Amino acid sequence: MPLSEPSESRALLHRRDIQLRGFQRADGLFDVEAELADTKTYGFSNQDRGWIAPDEKLHHMRARMTLDEDMVILAFEAVTEAGPYTICPQAAPNFARLAGLRIGRGFLKAANERVGGTMGCTHLRELLQPMATVAFQTLYAVRVKRQAAPNAEATAEGDAQAPKAKPPLLGTCLAYAPDSPVVKRNWPHAYTGP
Repeated sequence: MPLSEPSESRALLHRRDIQLRGFQRADGLFDVEAELADTKTYGFSNQDRGWIAPDEKLHHMRARMTLDEDMVILAFEAVTEAGPYTICPQAAPNFARLAGLRIGRGFLKAANERVGGTMGCTHLRELLQPMATVAFQTLYAVRVKRQAAPNAEATAEGDAQAPKAKPPLLGTCLAYAPDSPVVKRNWPHAYTGP
């Protein structure tokens, strides 16, 4: 279902395009890549860059996060191909400081401690949340398969009565509310509804 029609006529002034991709590498690791580009529909003067033409990129950032199956960032590379100021690209190398962090609860807070404020770039930091989400989506099947393997062995050994763990997604959105039909269907042991 699309959005409703706008109530007034309007003119496009600003466009932000964000693209993310998740890859499995031949060495068993995973890469998540992100690209952000901001453009305007009109030209304007910029102190550091001179004239910025319509549809010329005002911001253009790229980032690549390499992680393992445990969601630990092994490397993080960032580049600023275009920014409003000539100093902007100097922040990108600081994002290598994210290596060693694990994506999970508290990730954004820990990342902000390493690349927040004057140590980083607002636009590159804005990519961290969707990159983390894409990392989860990219590794989902791999992690489910890995988590199912020990359970299959336990069942084979007759330990079918072992308590089931709380699903990590429980309570993270409407579909995963403890009383939702999705939880009832997929994780009946965690279901709290009627």
